Amino acid sequence: MNIVLASASPRRLALLKQLGIDASVNVVDIDETPLPSEAAQDYVLRLAAEKSLAGSQQVNASDWVIGADTCICIDDSIIGKPDDYPHAQAIWLRLSGGWHQVCTAVAVTHQQRTQTLINVNHVCFDTINEEQMRAYWETGEPADKAGGYAIQGLAAAWIQEIRGSYTGIMGLPLFETRQLLIAAGYKTQL
Repeated sequence: MNIVLASASPRRLALLKQLGIDASVNVVDIDETPLPSEAAQDYVLRLAAEKSLAGSQQVNASDWVIGADTCICIDDSIIGKPDDYPHAQAIWLRLSGGWHQVCTAVAVTHQQRTQTLINVNHVCFDTINEEQMRAYWETGEPADKAGGYAIQGLAAAWIQEIRGSYTGIMGLPLFETRQLLIAAGYKTQL
């Protein structure tokens, strides 16, 4: 009976270690295209469940499989990962000087049963200029991140305030993850 993370994210794996969990990784490939008119919270809940279910098909039924997904949104408009610098700049211009939401959903599948929870956070960005945007892009850090930034990285300097879960903004809310694992019968150390 193992914990399996259905994600290639090194951040999520490191966060699980904070719960005392040494998970194995089973990367799954699902279509992450939002459905027409799909709300941000529904989108991440669907993807987290799909990742968890897809991962559970490749392991023992007695394993606990964790799937997670994070998106940035403004007014329920989903902001994805930047494709290139002009796309990243357009994203950051929307985030600059205002509030946005970071929605992270977690799903745990065990014994063919999947449970989900969502964590919604609010983040306020400082006003950022083109020179700062270019410098950040050139670090390579924002390329694979929802909203084009990592709260635990260099972009932390742009964040004036957060309301919610720091680990949720990173991509795996530990409180909700622990609650789901306990509900699925996993005995946590903490």
